[in-house]
Amino acid sequence: MSLVRAHTIGVSLDGFATGDGQSLEAPFGHAGMRLMEWFFPTRTFQSATGHRERMEVDPAADPDDAFAARAWEGIGAEIMGAGKFGPPGWQDDADWTGWWGEEPPFHTPTYVLTHQPRESIEMKGGTVFHFRDAPIEEVLAEAQEAAAGQDVRIGGGPSSLRDFLAAGLVDHLHVAVVPIILGRGVRLWDGLEALEDGYEVTSTTTPSGVTHITFDRTQVAR
Repeated sequence: MSLVRAHTIGVSLDGFATGDGQSLEAPFGHAGMRLMEWFFPTRTFQSATGHRERMEVDPAADPDDAFAARAWEGIGAEIMGAGKFGPPGWQDDADWTGWWGEEPPFHTPTYVLTHQPRESIEMKGGTVFHFRDAPIEEVLAEAQEAAAGQDVRIGGGPSSLRDFLAAGLVDHLHVAVVPIILGRGVRLWDGLEALEDGYEVTSTTTPSGVTHITFDRTQVAR
């Protein structure tokens, strides 16, 4: 059965999954890159972004890489929110094709949730961005069909992921709790009281100081 998964979601100790003031120059707002610094030295990140030949892989990051690598296994389609695809106002820029250059790392059909849809964009490497203004259940059904039996990844940002969690649509969730306090931004957990009910929850702390928490649904109803 096709599962719905979310991975490598960086969250601060006070629950923020992105900072305040997102812009072209600051994709995570005032948080900078601190929520994802554990991810950048991993083999998974450097392979996915083509940096492996230019950056030395740190073996100390292998415990984190064990979690990072799972994000790419068996994924047939991606869903992301408008804030992950671009900074505020990208919908008004007809030339904007995302943060990732000519060859994004997804290599699958990728559905962007936005109130201003546009024509699909086919990128190098197999990523095709589709823009949808529809209920999340409808977008998920379309993504599952496109995934052809593989899993669907909910890529974030936190507001979109929270909607899928609140609707009970996520089968596996991996968050990386980073030991920083942001104080402001967009929280992941608001409105999700007792989310842990119905999930098996495990946690692992790695040498980077990050605690990886996974939620696996005990029964997949769909």
